[in-house]
Amino acid sequence: MINIADKKIGKVTHYYDKIGVAVIDLTQGLKVGDNIKFVHKDNEFTQAVDSLQIDHKSVKSVKKGDSLGLKVDQSVKPGAEVYKIS
Repeated sequence: MINIADKKIGKVTHYYDKIGVAVIDLTQGLKVGDNIKFVHKDNEFTQAVDSLQIDHKSVKSVKKGDSLGLKVDQSVKPGAEVYKIS
C-alpha cells in the first residue's frame, strides 16, 4: 500500500528476466542505500537499492531524467511505478 509520505520517482520501462534487472526512467533522484517500492496493479514489493548502473557502469547516485538499470529482488512488469520510501 502506498503511504502518503512515499514519493513517486519513476516508472519501469523494461525488465530483463534472465538477469533480474529493471530499467527505470526517473522523475526524481535516487542513490545507493535508498529504499524503494514497486507497485503494479495488486502486486507490490519493497527493497533497498544496493547498486545502480547507467550504460553498464556502476554509479552511486542518479538524477532526475536518467534511465538506469537496477537489480531487483522480484520480477517486475513494465509500467510499474517506483516510489522512494521515506
